Amino acid sequence: MNQEAQAGPAPVAGAAPAAVAAAAAAVHLRGLHAAAAPNARQVVLHGIDLELAPGEQVAVIGASGSGKTTLLQALGCAIAPRQGELRLFGVDPWTLSSAARQRLRGRLCLVPQVPPLPPRQRVVTAVLAGRLPSQTLWQSLRTLWHPREADVAHRALAALDLADALWLRVDRLSGGERQRVGLARALVSEAALWLIDEPLSALDPVRSEMAVATLTEAARAAGRTLVCSLHQVDVARRRFARIVGLRAGRVVYDGPSAGLDDARVRELYGADDPALPAAEALRAAAAALEQAPEVLCR
Repeated sequence: MNQEAQAGPAPVAGAAPAAVAAAAAAVHLRGLHAAAAPNARQVVLHGIDLELAPGEQVAVIGASGSGKTTLLQALGCAIAPRQGELRLFGVDPWTLSSAARQRLRGRLCLVPQVPPLPPRQRVVTAVLAGRLPSQTLWQSLRTLWHPREADVAHRALAALDLADALWLRVDRLSGGERQRVGLARALVSEAALWLIDEPLSALDPVRSEMAVATLTEAARAAGRTLVCSLHQVDVARRRFARIVGLRAGRVVYDGPSAGLDDARVRELYGADDPALPAAEALRAAAAALEQAPEVLCR
């Protein structure tokens, strides 16, 4: 592990060091080993150490197969560790009863790369599903049959340039639109920890910049902790103060985005890895977004 990883996490932007030290960690991992599925024999993550303060934002990068999705699933309590410590908000979820662990999951919002959206469902209902963990059974059933918070869903969709899709059926949407519906679900949730897996894979460069800007700004405004896996290294550098780099299931970089130079990126991905970003195209997209900020408000 490099010096950045040994040095531990960066503080929350704008927070005093004493305040950060006093706050209970939102995420605490020590020596975590995990497989990609509960019954899988092969371990994917090897000895992961990670500490996140409440409200901190971190981008997780690495080549395909490096363990990014498995890390998010472990943090989302979808898979149990094979070895090591995992604590969320000071609690080990796997020492809790099933009911207590389910309540803890209500404080998490795990958004997969391909959101599992029922094709015949209305977009408004799909978005408001992000609020179900914080609702009673009666409120949940009422939301499914008669959405009473359509304005909440509409604002989230508008922030992602998808306001016109509010009453459409999911099967009328493109792959990129479905991906943004999944992100809107996170925006309306009341979860304290957002776990977002590859949110840009089906988005064009301009909408990629818009989506990440919306996520990070919303998380900051609401005090949410955000862990976002990305292939777009340039986006991670611009939008996140801290980056965690995985290679073959191990942390090989954990530090400030400014410290992740091109040499470290080549070491992380391999010089010939096709996952390396088209940096110039991404920079051009960022410039286009800055010249047309109204896209964020439509």
